[in-house]
Amino acid sequence: MKNKRVTYLTQAAMIAALYVVLTFVFAPISFGEIQVRISEILTVLPIFSPAAIPGLFVGCFLGNILGGAILPDVVFGSIATLLGALGTYCLRKQLKVLALLPPVIANICVVPFVLRYAYGVALPIPFLMLTVGVGEVISCELLGNVLVAVLSKYKNRIFASAEA
Repeated sequence: MKNKRVTYLTQAAMIAALYVVLTFVFAPISFGEIQVRISEILTVLPIFSPAAIPGLFVGCFLGNILGGAILPDVVFGSIATLLGALGTYCLRKQLKVLALLPPVIANICVVPFVLRYAYGVALPIPFLMLTVGVGEVISCELLGNVLVAVLSKYKNRIFASAEA
């Protein structure tokens, strides 16, 4: 029991750290009204481990804080990632394409409003939904499917049992 808890916490911490690192490495395209946040590729990880859910939330939270985001972005952007991760976990046994949709949908529904009302971006909400959506499709659906294919081959070696 204690070993599973340590495994769970370790996986969550590693996922959070990886999210932050990817956000910073790709910082020029991770923020703004037109963004492809490469770190969002990690939103596929709840398919393999429930530890990814808190890991993604904490990673997004820290990535936004350290990236200089303002408070509404830190809070609501992190909540969008949390909702997406929960949705992916809930759909993990369905078609993988369906399991990858919740992060895209959550970010399309949240981030444009943050951009518009917190940052004052003067673009229409539907346009911001389109730009955020395209970036999420690239990172979650396109790159995410590649990551799922690779991790599926090695999941038993990479993801030890980590039920909370």
